[in-house]
Amino acid sequence: MSRVGKKPVPVPAGVTVQIPAEEIVVKGPKGELRQKLVPGVRVAVEDQEVKVTRVSDSKQDRALHGLYRALINNMVVGVTQGYERRLRIVGTGYRVELKGKILSIVAGFAHPVDFQIPAGIEVEVPKATSREQMDFIIRGIDKQLVGEISAQIRRVRPPDLYQGKGIRYADEHVRRLEGKSFGAGK
Repeated sequence: MSRVGKKPVPVPAGVTVQIPAEEIVVKGPKGELRQKLVPGVRVAVEDQEVKVTRVSDSKQDRALHGLYRALINNMVVGVTQGYERRLRIVGTGYRVELKGKILSIVAGFAHPVDFQIPAGIEVEVPKATSREQMDFIIRGIDKQLVGEISAQIRRVRPPDLYQGKGIRYADEHVRRLEGKSFGAGK
């Protein structure tokens, strides 16, 4: 049996879990999340805990068992605490600005890149503390959506391995490479 899948998911006070037809709905103080269920997994709510079981021992059902338990746990954490991802933009003149629901990114291109922020995501852009780098925060209740939006923003200008400029996760270490040396060989 799956080590992750056999652990029940505790449901804290203020959170409700409902299982209407082929779907699980988790409501909490920060919002509501929905997830479709697959036929190989059964979900039951008992004594303020969500228990996930599988229908058969097929390879597919064993894989989905742990996955759905993790997804439900992420939903419960999301509606109670939420998720956030910190990004850092590094480079002279590189900056981000929030204009309503559009994140304007100036990252060395001839024009700013405008990124539409989807529903369910909020972006916090504090004032810049230095000319070289600036941190900003992506927040939301859906872990997958927060991670995907963070990755899309990072893809606008990934960190350069030689100069270190670009957009990176705040906790990411970028290994710098040495540049080409001239005149040593002749």
